[in-house]
Amino acid sequence: MMQKLQRFGGAMFTPVLLFAFSGIILAIAIMLQNTLIVGDIATAGTMWANFWSIVESGGWTVFNQMELLFIIGLPLGLAKKASGRAALESVVVYMTFNNFVGKILELMGPTFGVDFAQEAGGDSGIKMIAGIKTLDTNLIGAILIAAIVVWLHNRFFETKLPDFLGIFQGSSLVVMIGFFLMLPLAFLTAWGWPIIQGLIGSMQGFLASSGTLGVWLYVFLERLLIPTGMHHFIYQPFIYGPAVVEGGITAYWLNNLSDFASSTVPLKEVFPAGGFGLHNVSKIFAPLGIAAAFYATADPAKKKKTLALLIPTALTAVLAGITEPFEFTFLFIAPQLFLIHAALAATLGATVYAFGVVGDVGSGLITMLTQFIIPMSINHLGTVLTLVGTGLAFSVIYFFVFRFAILKFDIKTPGRELEEEVKMYSKKDYRERQANGKTVPAKGGAYASSAAHYLEGLGGAANIGDVNNCATRLRVSVKDENLVKEDGFFKAAGAHGVVRKGKAFQIIVGLDVPQVRDAFEDEMKSTGTLVDTQSQAEPTI
Repeated sequence: MMQKLQRFGGAMFTPVLLFAFSGIILAIAIMLQNTLIVGDIATAGTMWANFWSIVESGGWTVFNQMELLFIIGLPLGLAKKASGRAALESVVVYMTFNNFVGKILELMGPTFGVDFAQEAGGDSGIKMIAGIKTLDTNLIGAILIAAIVVWLHNRFFETKLPDFLGIFQGSSLVVMIGFFLMLPLAFLTAWGWPIIQGLIGSMQGFLASSGTLGVWLYVFLERLLIPTGMHHFIYQPFIYGPAVVEGGITAYWLNNLSDFASSTVPLKEVFPAGGFGLHNVSKIFAPLGIAAAFYATADPAKKKKTLALLIPTALTAVLAGITEPFEFTFLFIAPQLFLIHAALAATLGATVYAFGVVGDVGSGLITMLTQFIIPMSINHLGTVLTLVGTGLAFSVIYFFVFRFAILKFDIKTPGRELEEEVKMYSKKDYRERQANGKTVPAKGGAYASSAAHYLEGLGGAANIGDVNNCATRLRVSVKDENLVKEDGFFKAAGAHGVVRKGKAFQIIVGLDVPQVRDAFEDEMKSTGTLVDTQSQAEPTI
């Protein structure tokens, strides 16, 4: 079950990757339409304002169609084969479901306590999805339907029908079964979802009023669950779902960015639920203190090489908010340090919230500047300075806490290893290793060599079950875990580490993981182990 949940969590991250760019574009476009920031040039009706209004409309694309992104993204990550066809099936079945719900409520809305004649949006509980007026089941509905379609696809996609029914096999069969399943599910949704919407509303009020303790617990769990890959289930309902505000914190914050920036009322008063957007604060400030502690405790002869290891990983965390490669550097060496990190990150989030900081601060310095620091500096400069000052203070706290723990317990962090040198493996190192005959060279693009190396380390193509990935990790299930090599073998090709959970393995690759996964699957196809069924499962007419 843990393996399946990890795989599901990784698949959920696929559409999330699209939100960062859109968020930055929206923040910039909204800022440049604010007269308090750029002056009268941004007055409504000017060419300047019209241009940035057009840009803003494009930036809302992924947020306004979030359900469709998950409907497509989950099958791409979870389908065992022919994932492209699974995504198509998922869209068709989801649209069918929404059409059923819309028509049921149009004809029998009062029966289910729904006024379907009201305008979509707001507090109506109704939404337009791809042109269909339906109940706003948000990400919960999208994820549920996508999961059903993935199960149908994996179960029935390759079912062989008699030749005279051949036109109905493959994707057609999956959609046909989905059609009949969606009809009773639509009636069930029309009856039960308004009740669930009421419960969600009550939960929103409770969480929004849970105060500093609620923020601390939220951030602590989100950080603590990173090694398991389950942290997506913690933050996504808050950031992109309806846990505290309808539509999620990110969309709500961007939609009201100009109003928040123009208001002189303290941010905590106008958006108290924004405390649950502070889980990313530690991504900027923690790496500074941790990296400094690693460098300070490194052996004098290894300090330069340790610095070469720390600078790129810390910069990646600070600028882009991708902290997993950095965190896994010490997670595998000393898990107790990761527990300390989770507690300090939670304390940082709770502290800035207690001091009045709320909102979607972004997952890195770039997004923090565009979505918080620059726009909020107009009327909330004190709040901005509080965030930065408190964050830097915690960087110092991180430094002293980690330095003390490393020296006290003699933890072998980078630069303190027993080996002669701190080694960072490059592509050149790997090619030299290949030349020595230790690995069979791989054909293909720039990521083929690493993919072939990881495949060998996982016991070869015949030992692979499922393949998936999240932002930085290649997630693989194997048939025999005893065939998987030691962590050092994977690090030799540039991996940051390996997470092992029974037959489920996560190779910490970094930001190149989508390309590495493609090369990994290409390598499996070349052995004949991974069969491309997309061109053979359905008849040609």
